[in-house]
Amino acid sequence: MESEHTGSRRGGWTFLTNHARVLIAIARDPGIRLRDIAVDCGLTERTVQAIVTDLQADGYLTRTRDGRRNRYVVAPGARFRHPAEAGHEIAGLLAYLAGPLPAPPARDGEVARGTPAEAGERRATV
Repeated sequence: MESEHTGSRRGGWTFLTNHARVLIAIARDPGIRLRDIAVDCGLTERTVQAIVTDLQADGYLTRTRDGRRNRYVVAPGARFRHPAEAGHEIAGLLAYLAGPLPAPPARDGEVARGTPAEAGERRATV
């Protein structure tokens, strides 16, 4: 007999949202193409594009052009949106699932210093 937790209609859920998966993919590879994110996350390219737009609009990441490609920088100081986790930064989850965030690129005439975590703290306070 099937319990309510093993029924076929309940088998499709996952712990992470598509937004979290896309953000993790970008944290792992800031130069990743939307096409590759779509394949990795099992989404359409159009869906990934909408998610990246959401994440950008809410300050979770920024996008810059690098030649013909996009390069993304995740804002480690950004906080979770749900009230239950609102006091926590996303950096901890990303570090756990994607590894440490890369150091931000140095600004003109500035030398990047410290660990990637320290650089992220500086970037988050700017």
